[in-house]
Amino acid sequence: MPVIHLETFIEAKPEKVFDLARSIDMHVISTQGTDEKVVGGRSSGLIELGESVTWQARHLGVVQRLTSKITAFDYPQYFVDEMQQGIFKSFRHEHLFLPQTGGTLMTDVFTYVSPLGLLGKLADKLFLYGYLKRLLIKRNAVIKAHAENSIF
Repeated sequence: MPVIHLETFIEAKPEKVFDLARSIDMHVISTQGTDEKVVGGRSSGLIELGESVTWQARHLGVVQRLTSKITAFDYPQYFVDEMQQGIFKSFRHEHLFLPQTGGTLMTDVFTYVSPLGLLGKLADKLFLYGYLKRLLIKRNAVIKAHAENSIF
């Protein structure tokens, strides 16, 4: 099971970073280029414990739908979203926010299982892991820019 672990230092308070990371509107901004849009569930604002959102986006040339639900939530330390329906066999995305001198250490732990058994494992090694990691790095850079520049 692949695990993507990222740490991003952001010069902003944990509360601000936490809210940007759970903002539906920020998610749309941070995933530009994938034509990502909400097609079900919470459609704007700050997602809360027990709420879900269904996204439609183009990834790797294929239009996909994915429903994710917030399954754990402790403001402003962490929240977890987990796939309910979608192309993956499963995924779990842990978001952690640790206060640091001068800001917040935002940590992502993204664990997933690809579909299609051995073919999916081959796809992980060839391109999927790298693709997903780049998406998360880009998203984190957008959150960082907005948090540090008070754009959002």
